[in-house]
Amino acid sequence: MSVPESLRFTYEDYVLLPDDRRYEVIDGELYLTPAPTPYHQIVSRRIERLLEDHVDKAKLGIVIDAPCDVVLSQFDVLQPDIFFVSSGRLAVIGEKYISDAPDLVVEVLSPGTRKRDRFIKAKRYARFGVREMWIVDPDKKTVGVHVGAGDAFRREALYAGDDVVRSPLLPGLEVPLARVF
Repeated sequence: MSVPESLRFTYEDYVLLPDDRRYEVIDGELYLTPAPTPYHQIVSRRIERLLEDHVDKAKLGIVIDAPCDVVLSQFDVLQPDIFFVSSGRLAVIGEKYISDAPDLVVEVLSPGTRKRDRFIKAKRYARFGVREMWIVDPDKKTVGVHVGAGDAFRREALYAGDDVVRSPLLPGLEVPLARVF
């Protein structure tokens, strides 16, 4: 049974929340997002730097990190850890939020958000047209690259150990895991 629309959180409700915490709204349900661990932030920043270097060098678009609102619908306001918007779609970057699905999202798993990132958020990202999603697991030291396939993602590759992450969306991008973990 679904929650009646009148009881679901909207973007308008979301902006009224105190800004001393991080929240997300997923299909009208409000989620509090705990602060990430220092290691989460270290891994996230390393990936962001490598991704940004490649994107900037090739003038492919822009890389943004959390906290930044991605408003996918009236009932879906997410904050990916890192995301990429291609140069042809920069108009979705507004003054206060991103108004459409990024081309690539990167979620770095944390104990408090692991299941939400891997399952709930991934379904929303796929449904709204994210073309590629990386699921980074700092505990297992892996990066799963997933490609949009309709309303779901299919795993393209799982990288571990001394592997070098490659992106179907960003040809030429190489992210050595030895520089991430």
